[in-house]
Amino acid sequence: MTRTIRIEGHFGEYLQGRLGPDGPVVLVTLPCPLTGVTGHYKPASKGLKLTGAGLSRPQAQRFAASLGAALTGQIRLRAHVAPGLGTGVSTARLMALARLSGWDGPSESLARACIAFEGASDPLMFDAPERLLWASRIGQIIQPMPALPRHEVIGGIFGAPQRTDARDNNFPDISDLVANWAEAETLTDFARLARESARRCLALRGPLSDPTDALASELGALGWVMAHTGAMRGLIFPPGQVPERARATMRAAGMRGIIQFKGGRR
Repeated sequence: MTRTIRIEGHFGEYLQGRLGPDGPVVLVTLPCPLTGVTGHYKPASKGLKLTGAGLSRPQAQRFAASLGAALTGQIRLRAHVAPGLGTGVSTARLMALARLSGWDGPSESLARACIAFEGASDPLMFDAPERLLWASRIGQIIQPMPALPRHEVIGGIFGAPQRTDARDNNFPDISDLVANWAEAETLTDFARLARESARRCLALRGPLSDPTDALASELGALGWVMAHTGAMRGLIFPPGQVPERARATMRAAGMRGIIQFKGGRR
C-alpha cells in the first residue's frame, strides 16, 4: 500500500559541548515540527528506486540491512530544510528509510544503526528527545533532563551550511551548564543557559560576526539557541510575546528563511 510518513527534525540545540574538558560531546536538542523529512513509498516486489535522500541505492540498502530489514519499491524523500543547516536531516532520512522498510524496533537500536552508518546521530527517534542529555557520537543517554516551560522560538539561517563531522570534538566544556540545566525551573533560567552555550560555541568556533546575541538583546528575547554545527539561529520568547518587528529585524541583520514555532511541554 502506498503510504507517506513524516519524521520531525530539530532546530539546533539548547545545549551542546563536551561533558568535561576531555568528555564526550553531549547535547540537548530542540525539536521543531517545521523541519525534518517526509517520505513517500510505493511498494514493489523487487528492486529499489530511491530519490531525494542524498544516498545511493546501495547505501540505503546497506543501512536497512544493518537493521535486518530490506528496501524495495519506490521511495522518495523530501527534506523540509536543506541539509547542513543543523535540523537533523541526516538522522531523519535514515529514520524514514527504517520506517518505510517496515522496521519497528526499539529507538536505541535505531540510534546505534544511525551512528554506525554516519558516526553521529540526533536523538530524534526517542519520545521527548529534548528531555535527554544525549552523547551524539556514542549513542548514549547520559541522563534525563527536565521538561521545559512552554515558549516560542523565532529564527532562521545565518551563514553557510556546515555538515556535522563525527570526528570533530572541538567544543567547549559545558559540564556546568548541564548541571544547572538539570536544576533549572523557569523559562528565564533555561533561556539564559541556552544563550551561554551558544556564546561559548561561537567564541571557540565562530563566526564572531554572528548577530544573534545582539538581536536577542534588541528584541527583548529571554535567550537564544543555535545549531552548534549548522546555520540555524533562534530567539526564545515566552508564549505570545514575539515582537511584530522580529522578522523584519532579523532579516535586516542577515538572517533568511525565518520560521516561528512552539517549544516546551509544561
